[in-house]
Amino acid sequence: MSRQQVTLDGNEAAAYVAFKVSEVIAIYPITPSSPMGEFADEWSSQRQPNIWGTVPDVTEMQSEGGAAAAVHGALQAGSLSTTFTASQGLLLMIPNMYKIAGELTPTVFHVSARSLACQGLSIFGDHSDVMACRQIGFAMLCSNSVQEVMDLALISHSATLASRVPFIHFFDGFRTSHELMKIEKLAEEDIRQMIDDQLVLAHRERALTPDQPKLRGTAQNPDVYFQGRETVNSFYLNTPGIVQEAMDRFAKLTGRQYHLFDYVGHPQAERVVVMMGSGTEAAHETVDYLTARGSEKVGLLKVRLYRPFSVEHLINAIPASVKSIAVLDRTKEPGCAGEPLYQDVLTAYMESAAANGAPVPRIIGGRYGLSSKEFTSAMAKAVFDELKKAEPKNHFTVGINDDVTHTSLDYDPNFVTEDEKGFRGIFIGLGADGTVSANKNSIKIIGEETPNHAQGFFVYDSKKSGSMTKSHLRFGSRQIHSTYLIDRANFIACHQYTFIERFNVLENADQGATFLLNSPYGPDEVWDKLPREIQEEIINKKIKFYVIDAYQVAKETDMGVRINTIMQTCFFAICNILEREEALGKIKASIKKTFGKRGDEVVKKNFQAVDHTIAHLFEVKVPDKVTSTAALPPVVSPEAPEFVQKVTAEIMAGRGDKLPVSAMPVDGTFPTATTKWEKRNIALNIPVWDPDTCIQCSKCAFVCPHAVIRIKVYDQALLAGAPPTFKSTKPKGTNWPANSVYTLQIAPEDCTECGLCVEVCPAKNKTQTGLKAINMAPQPPIRETERANWEFFETLPEYDRKQLNLTMVKDSQLLQPLFEFSGACAGCGETPYVKLVSQLFGDRMIAANATGCSSIYGGNLPTTPYAQNVDGRGPTWSNSLFEDAAEFGMGFRLSIDKKAVQAAELVQQLRGSLPDGLADQLLSAQQRDEAGIQAQRERVAVLRGALSGCADPKARHLESLADYLVRKSVWIIGGDGWGYDIGYGGLDHVLASGRDVNVLLLDTEVYSN
Repeated sequence: MSRQQVTLDGNEAAAYVAFKVSEVIAIYPITPSSPMGEFADEWSSQRQPNIWGTVPDVTEMQSEGGAAAAVHGALQAGSLSTTFTASQGLLLMIPNMYKIAGELTPTVFHVSARSLACQGLSIFGDHSDVMACRQIGFAMLCSNSVQEVMDLALISHSATLASRVPFIHFFDGFRTSHELMKIEKLAEEDIRQMIDDQLVLAHRERALTPDQPKLRGTAQNPDVYFQGRETVNSFYLNTPGIVQEAMDRFAKLTGRQYHLFDYVGHPQAERVVVMMGSGTEAAHETVDYLTARGSEKVGLLKVRLYRPFSVEHLINAIPASVKSIAVLDRTKEPGCAGEPLYQDVLTAYMESAAANGAPVPRIIGGRYGLSSKEFTSAMAKAVFDELKKAEPKNHFTVGINDDVTHTSLDYDPNFVTEDEKGFRGIFIGLGADGTVSANKNSIKIIGEETPNHAQGFFVYDSKKSGSMTKSHLRFGSRQIHSTYLIDRANFIACHQYTFIERFNVLENADQGATFLLNSPYGPDEVWDKLPREIQEEIINKKIKFYVIDAYQVAKETDMGVRINTIMQTCFFAICNILEREEALGKIKASIKKTFGKRGDEVVKKNFQAVDHTIAHLFEVKVPDKVTSTAALPPVVSPEAPEFVQKVTAEIMAGRGDKLPVSAMPVDGTFPTATTKWEKRNIALNIPVWDPDTCIQCSKCAFVCPHAVIRIKVYDQALLAGAPPTFKSTKPKGTNWPANSVYTLQIAPEDCTECGLCVEVCPAKNKTQTGLKAINMAPQPPIRETERANWEFFETLPEYDRKQLNLTMVKDSQLLQPLFEFSGACAGCGETPYVKLVSQLFGDRMIAANATGCSSIYGGNLPTTPYAQNVDGRGPTWSNSLFEDAAEFGMGFRLSIDKKAVQAAELVQQLRGSLPDGLADQLLSAQQRDEAGIQAQRERVAVLRGALSGCADPKARHLESLADYLVRKSVWIIGGDGWGYDIGYGGLDHVLASGRDVNVLLLDTEVYSN
């Protein structure tokens, strides 16, 4: 049978099989599993049939628990059903999964395995979530690569029907779920032959139906429950054999043979590593490299069926010559005797030894790769080297520097095993600029139009846009096992010039590499504009240097700011992976496929961009010496706090992997007010204020999503020492103090160029048509002057809050935003509301944030936009899980109210030790407005002074509670557009309680009790 070679990622591979063998699919998208549900939903809407010729019914539920419940119900009614999930989403399904397993119901849950939210939330991959499910009765089958995801997805659906044991089919989130690979796609006939229709009919026969009524799901007493649990034993004992039989049938169909445990390496290996997941591919590459040189007797055991765990198959798969074994777990269980896979291997060998007296090799365990932390061939070699030692370290870590409990193994980062002859390219772009999409197209073109193997992996943080993205592309004649990032690239493209000014983008360039730069400077002037460090890299590594002004090409071809097609064309023109004309033809075909539904005009513009690109692409003649006097600036200002300098800045610079354990907060607590040190400089154009045209309505500041437009009214005398370009004018209206002046200032290095300020401005310049009171202008020429203006502006005092009418937009924007420079998308419609809330209530605000966009732009490392005023007050913020924000915030309110009561009780008890009248003033204070709150804060300051000299032990308690005598504002924040991420059931309960809470449902409304 001829099968199609396709380029796709792990999510699509799993969804393809699941869709073909399901009738009902319930979804609740959660990163990184979301694309699986989205693919299924799309195919259902397109009326694509499954292997029985009917279109699966795909329904999005209100929660993960809801999705699992829907699957449970569909299964009990006799349908073939599935779902997709990850992380806490999987854990929220556990109650239903216990029932599904206890009722011996065939199904497969496809899981892109991901970290759990512990000291912080992480959307990236490890095995923490699936390991929390190993006790629930689901079989667990692990895929290590994109090809395996498609293959083992089918094997799991086949085996669950035969065994009646439900399956979790899992693979590493992001590393495998989002990795693009060239694979062999299963034909629909393959799928039909693996699914036994008699087993499908048997499943339907067991359905709950009023036509054959039966009782299932009873409540059982101590007399029979225990016995009932033991009835399933034979099903689990039979499952490993059933899975292997399915693997053998699959091998006859496709030629790809899998086993419950697959061994690779030396046939008489003395040192063996046991692991599962994508890390096995890097370890496999290492084993091949070491054994090919003849001096290393090493091997690797890939665990595929993790539950039920077959001791017999494990022991038989490992060579009897083994002397030492290292078991690697991609999870951490605090307080355990050893991580799960380690404990299972240890138990297997001890039971085997007890049964037949066989010797037990030395077995050690270690942790690696949590939250998608890199696991490279160098790290794999370090584990094999550790096994050589007379006393190898047990319970080790690899890939980090643990300078606290000293668990980590040292490794040589220069050890490399990947294909030296293959293409290794890094493409650096800006989130949402199209770089990642263009590279996905390139991968598909090369993977499907050439005999090359192809791999693409894309690195971006959990911000939605505006941050750096790195695309890692590999092509070559050899099969690719390198499931780790490229650290020696023979091609580097930087799609945004601003990164050149901030980072050493050539740090990972190999000798003789090629460098492509999108630059506003042409081939004759770009060299002298580069920082000294970049010039040194180009000269020392003999890098071939090309430059193009992609934004100019985009402008000339009416493409706006979309440069992805242009940069993709440059890549193919330079690298000669395909003949140039053939490559251009493939790009145009890809454009037509991608943009055809948007109309011929869009396709035509992209075609024009391709045609114009080559004429604007130039090779730069590289001098033989460094000429630049400019150096890369420090990541953050020297004025930044110590933690920001030593920790935050390292994460910002992309060196977070190198931070030692001791640098990290033990409980996940990080400082606020850190985005102001970031200075991303991503805007090509920024707003410029025209004070003569401005009507001082404050709408531009009000709508600015990133709080980069600020307004102050202050005494004119403070202008002494202002930069010469600093602007000011008289404030409009009569309620300002004498000699007041008004300034509207832009933070030039924090703007995202969304243009909302210009769009909303109602003031038109009467002498220059088309201009307003605020207009966009190129940033680079005015960056230095506007930076100086911004720094001076920050020294000016904030206006007295008590004197403002906070029901008016123009007055509200004189309040300092305590939410600034977030990582939200340019033009975000949510952040102006968060910013406004922070202006009005931020100095007394505690936020319970639902998980979603608002938690990512609000609480994503390395920086947070929640800020502090001059008194050090500002919003305190936390995020719990996905749908419990309402109840979480209710907990805040209950705690705050109780502390206020305790403080009041202590004031009463200590009134004799306080100044006359202070107790009554504190307890009867009206805090309905800014003046009342400020007056209460002043009384609390007096109270603290009085308590400092009081010897009564109760005074110490009152000191700890005194601030709760000042009103606090609890906010529950969530993005309604993200689905029910704020937890509507819990929200209804909280609002019905009558407690003093406020709710910010972004995209919808603000309301309060």
